[in-house]
Amino acid sequence: MACSRVLWLNLIVFACCGLGSPAHAVDSASTTNPDATVLEEVLVTGQQPGPGLWKVTRPGDPNGHVLWILGNYSPLPKKLSWRSTELESVLAQSQAVLAPVSVSASAGPLGGITLLPTLIGVRDNPGGKKLQDVVPPDLYARWLPLKARYLGKDQGVESWRPIFAAQELYRAALKKKSLVPYDGIWPAVEKLARKAKVPVIETELELKVEKARASIKEFKTTPLDDVECFARTLQRLESDLDLMLERANAWAVGDVARLRALAPVERASACIGVVLESSFMQQRGYGDILVRAKSAWVAAVEQALEQYPSSVTVLSVDEILKPTGYIAALRQKGYVVAEP
Repeated sequence: MACSRVLWLNLIVFACCGLGSPAHAVDSASTTNPDATVLEEVLVTGQQPGPGLWKVTRPGDPNGHVLWILGNYSPLPKKLSWRSTELESVLAQSQAVLAPVSVSASAGPLGGITLLPTLIGVRDNPGGKKLQDVVPPDLYARWLPLKARYLGKDQGVESWRPIFAAQELYRAALKKKSLVPYDGIWPAVEKLARKAKVPVIETELELKVEKARASIKEFKTTPLDDVECFARTLQRLESDLDLMLERANAWAVGDVARLRALAPVERASACIGVVLESSFMQQRGYGDILVRAKSAWVAAVEQALEQYPSSVTVLSVDEILKPTGYIAALRQKGYVVAEP
């Protein structure tokens, strides 16, 4: 999802993007062997196709319209360049590409500038508390060696809330492993679409920020139940970094069965819940943003299947494979989704 210009709404973006979505993960300049293969922790690099395309159709559609879904994945190897001849062939015959659902926020024409002084300290624990004051001793003991390994002697993070400290640690660990989080291959797909002169259709959820300056001040003093997010992040970094490499490799060579088998430690839902289930977000009507995003995506797909003979979109592989994810929502509506 796209990042908001209103910085305190980075919390929402973290919830929506941090499932594993902002830095480009596609490097168009390959300097490695394009025939690289999976070997323990060796990353697949060079030019790779990614998975095949999922095919969505409507039973009984007299026009035979089809939507193609390319499975996205992150984090991906920094030196991976990506090209799918199958996607390029489909794009050549398509009339539209659906962009990922984005979140935008408005706080007045000068909001981004006038709010900057208020944002100072927004990541800090209320009351000047340190990380060791707000997480259990056993968790803090597990944090210290991971922090030393990936963040070094950075002391500033010790004053941050657990959710922000966890995210900083997670980003640093991925960087050490030459993995780049978030956007995955969407930027490359968008570039291919524009090169093929296929219109890119945006679906946007707009959030109105009321009394933004006061909201930021309130957030600074609002407690967050983010210890579970912190714990899950530590667990993933202790046990799942190698698994992330394996999943990235499986994605790169199009091994969907392997992706399905390599289930990661679930940290995202715990961290998303910290934000979206907090009273701060619930009172402002933002708690259902993920539900609204899924509904908006399904509506965009339905419109595309109604209007265009062929259309294309990109969706997280994890959302595709999840029993209650976006694809499940389509199937519940009677659409047929065929795997590659």
